[in-house]
Amino acid sequence: MATFRILRYLFLYALLFLVLIQSSVYGKIYQVGDLDAWGIPTESNPNVYSKWSKNHEFKIGDSLFFLYPPSQDSVIQVTEESYNSCNLKDPILYMDNGNSLFNITAPGEFYLTSGVDGHCQKSQKLHISVSGNGSYAAVSPATSAPSPSYPTVFGSIPVQASAAPLLKIPILMSVLIGFFASLLYF
Repeated sequence: MATFRILRYLFLYALLFLVLIQSSVYGKIYQVGDLDAWGIPTESNPNVYSKWSKNHEFKIGDSLFFLYPPSQDSVIQVTEESYNSCNLKDPILYMDNGNSLFNITAPGEFYLTSGVDGHCQKSQKLHISVSGNGSYAAVSPATSAPSPSYPTVFGSIPVQASAAPLLKIPILMSVLIGFFASLLYF
């Protein structure tokens, strides 16, 4: 009987350990601009994307989700020089499906802007910085940094628009497992 109880606890602890590991493996998906879709910033909030990037912690494994009407806009990845001068020629990456997912697969500086003429000049652009140790450092558009490593980007992938639900599931599972384990103990 005691052996069964020990095995049961070992199983529950192993399951809890796997759930906790799972929560650190998943990357977050951030909808660029949060509630505002990818578009030209309003006159009342012209720095929406630089403010947005400063308020988020980007790490390797995270993704940026750009939501926009595909017939009216696009997202391109450019070099720092092209970003600062709003030069849309020769982008590193071009996404135009309206549900663009930019996966952060390496540390570095990432410069993204609208691929539509005139939008970049109206501050529809985003600069993020991801350090090599997996931590983040978001920077404003005026900061200069070394050239980026370029990530892999996929086309239409159904995604959640917020990172919050991804974090709630492993935490909820951990709480439930702990609760049921305590019931089995008594």
